[in-house]
Amino acid sequence: MNNQHHLSLHHLSEQAVRQALELKRTVATAESLTAGMVSAVLADTPGASGMLQGGVVAYQNSVKTDVLKVSAELLARVGSVDTGVAADMAQGARTALGADIGVSTTGVAGPEAHDGKPVGTVYIGIATAAGTNGYEYVFSGNRSEIRGQACGAALERLIEALAS
Repeated sequence: MNNQHHLSLHHLSEQAVRQALELKRTVATAESLTAGMVSAVLADTPGASGMLQGGVVAYQNSVKTDVLKVSAELLARVGSVDTGVAADMAQGARTALGADIGVSTTGVAGPEAHDGKPVGTVYIGIATAAGTNGYEYVFSGNRSEIRGQACGAALERLIEALAS
């Protein structure tokens, strides 16, 4: 993660924390390929304790099903790298951790393809009281760069959800 990229993540996190605090909204994360980066970046921001409920690192499918209540049938059918899985993960985090907004990441950081999806395929999930959504991204770069970009995309979607 180069310094420029790190600064932008920091900036996005500050914006997300500020908006959540202003709106008195709480946030929970469910992360697969980013493995806690999203919650770590948020927690690195002053004021995070007022909005960050917690996070689940759901690297294995068993954690996605057991902790986040993602449908095992869905995972068997589409694999873990999917829009619906991202949306369900976000909803699972929102429910399990009692937050207003759930944000999730699932994808392929590389170096090999996973569940038939090429390296760089990432889905971000957002769950609010209004419902859930999943968003598809295609990133390029090495493992670390793809994870960093996924983290940035998750923060951008969180900011967008807070603004709506």
